[in-house]
Amino acid sequence: MEKLQAAIEKARVQRQESQTINGHPVQKPEVVNEPVKTPEEAVNSAWASLAQAELNPRILRKNRMVAYSGGEHAAPYDMLRTRILQLAQLNDWKRIAIVSPHSGCGKSTTVSNLVFSFERQADLRTMVLDCDLRRTNLARLLGLQPKSNMKSVFEGKVDFAEHGIRIGENVILGANDAPVGSSAEVLQSQSTRRVLNAIEAAYKPDIMLFDMPPLLVSDDNFAFLKNVDCALLMVEADKTSVKQVDIAERHLAELTNVMGVILNKCHYSDTAYGY
Repeated sequence: MEKLQAAIEKARVQRQESQTINGHPVQKPEVVNEPVKTPEEAVNSAWASLAQAELNPRILRKNRMVAYSGGEHAAPYDMLRTRILQLAQLNDWKRIAIVSPHSGCGKSTTVSNLVFSFERQADLRTMVLDCDLRRTNLARLLGLQPKSNMKSVFEGKVDFAEHGIRIGENVILGANDAPVGSSAEVLQSQSTRRVLNAIEAAYKPDIMLFDMPPLLVSDDNFAFLKNVDCALLMVEADKTSVKQVDIAERHLAELTNVMGVILNKCHYSDTAYGY
């Protein structure tokens, strides 16, 4: 019994000594439990943490970003935005690719202007991703200098939280800093599909717009369009032939739903807006 009491006393002394340094008591660190965020708070935090784009109005005017300031010049893009939203809500579509049969149809200019039209739709959150990996059109038109590209994001080398740029409070842009190779292989990879799903889950956008390369120039669209709900086909008045429209529509219909066709650069004038 005496041996047992001696062992207990020795253990008590050792415990007290371990809780002091040079005779001074050591304060135990307080354990602070971080409050658990609700899903809505997590999404709000993800949006708020993105870098804010610094836009130069002079560059925007030079690059025909007429929707930037709103007003009558933005009317065609605002009407296109509203029609996109109506069809998306009617058909429960979220991911919308914007494609063209050939280059020069004004697709990227239209997507860039839609950025500002959707920004004015304050009750919606919109994400715009440049999937024309062979070019840097969106960054150039908006006067931005991203530090990386969507290829690096899709391959998991760069976190979208570090790459994405917020325009206003309710639009996120994913642009490209430089043209990249092997774009078709990247766009059709399982990694791209997983990353897209993760981005959508983290930011919960109401609408996702994808600026795609020309349909009849490469196989990039064929590799990617299985990841979207629908596609808008943009054609150029007086240049895109009926045959090109027909071929492009048939290709799109094999890959996804066709939301509609946009006729761009049309020299039509009405008494309301002069367009």
